[in-house]
Amino acid sequence: MYKLIKNCNIINERKIYKSDLLINNDKIEKIEPSIQELTQFEIIDGNGFYLIPGMIDTHVHFREPGLTFKANIESESKAAIAGGVTSFMEMPNTIPNTTTVEALEHKYDLASISSFANYSFYFGINASNLEEALQIDTSKVCGITDDGLYFDNKDSLMCNNNDYLEKLFSKSKSLIALHCENEKMITLNEEKYKQQFGNFIPAKYHADIRSSEACFEATKNVVQLAKKHNARLHILHLSTLEETTLLDSTTDIKSKRISAEACVHHLYFNRNDYDKKGMLIKWNPSIKEEKDRAGLLSALKLGKIDNIATDHAPHLLSEKTTDYFECKSGAPSIQHAIPALLELYHRNEISLEDIVEKTSHHPAELFKIKQRGYIREGYFADLVLLDLNESEVVNKNDVLYKCAWSPFEGDTMRGKIKMVFVNGTVVYNQGKFTGNKNSKRLTFNKNR
Repeated sequence: MYKLIKNCNIINERKIYKSDLLINNDKIEKIEPSIQELTQFEIIDGNGFYLIPGMIDTHVHFREPGLTFKANIESESKAAIAGGVTSFMEMPNTIPNTTTVEALEHKYDLASISSFANYSFYFGINASNLEEALQIDTSKVCGITDDGLYFDNKDSLMCNNNDYLEKLFSKSKSLIALHCENEKMITLNEEKYKQQFGNFIPAKYHADIRSSEACFEATKNVVQLAKKHNARLHILHLSTLEETTLLDSTTDIKSKRISAEACVHHLYFNRNDYDKKGMLIKWNPSIKEEKDRAGLLSALKLGKIDNIATDHAPHLLSEKTTDYFECKSGAPSIQHAIPALLELYHRNEISLEDIVEKTSHHPAELFKIKQRGYIREGYFADLVLLDLNESEVVNKNDVLYKCAWSPFEGDTMRGKIKMVFVNGTVVYNQGKFTGNKNSKRLTFNKNR
């Protein structure tokens, strides 16, 4: 089925230009200033809106299987689509943990039935499955990671286990995505603040407990070891200005052996927001000072940080409204991924070209995803049509997450998702789902 999008402004490969775009089944067939309308074409009027490649979110937690009282692949992938995310990569801290090929393939089976967005899943690494992790087919899996697997345990982050990292970095052919915080430093900080406040530590001190120093020391250690072995390391959710000094700036994204992501919440919130949002914005790593937020945005522009993700991590509201130690870290955010970045654009903090590059182009290059992440002829038609000027207040009643709340509630965002295509199919239009579903498993070039 042909679809012809007329009268739109394409943002792609650091250019903004008026064009028509022709879709043939699931791929982009033609991009030209004026494409002749034919009777077999379904005509879609872009209304002068902006067309971008869908965001590829390289870091989400969708909770299925085992934690579906919080979220599931269907509910969270719908929220992803509404937020301009057409592909996601999901973390292994489900129940059971995704630390076997059997558990991994079970997730793919679930997603093939229920996901509205394209999908891939990380293989989880722990102390006992290194040999299995080394045998993973890199053409079928986005990467290997420990992220989330420590969520009920202390002293288990891989970044603090140098003996394990030496083995992993010297042998793995996969992209290795790691959470970097020094747990011993965090534990000492927890004890300090617990002596002062008991279990009811005010939310703002989360920035001091999971401190800049704890992040910097862990990231420095991991970067040094990865360089020693020329490992393909991807550092998850950078949260400090100091960490960016450890990273190289290069315009050749394809050659990077050490890459890093920033998350929407670390770019949007700062420490002052704890006064209003409280534990709702308790994430690990923590949201820190304004200098860190500004520093991350600067590092994105300079090419030290390579992509933007969400670390979408839904919990029940009841799990976020307890004392400091019982409160779960993480929050749902994917539905407002692109809108939050567009709000930063309107504040003159990030350009449209950088948003597209860091959410679409660079994820595709870093993870070597086949035929996605760009608006190019022959590529899959994962597209988002957006209105830059329409404002919207984030309303609890509009939230699509199964957990039914958002840390952005009450915030005004300038920029609205109008239409979303997944593999050439319109799945979301004017705030409503069309009932169509056409997601696919992401595939990758084998050599990472």
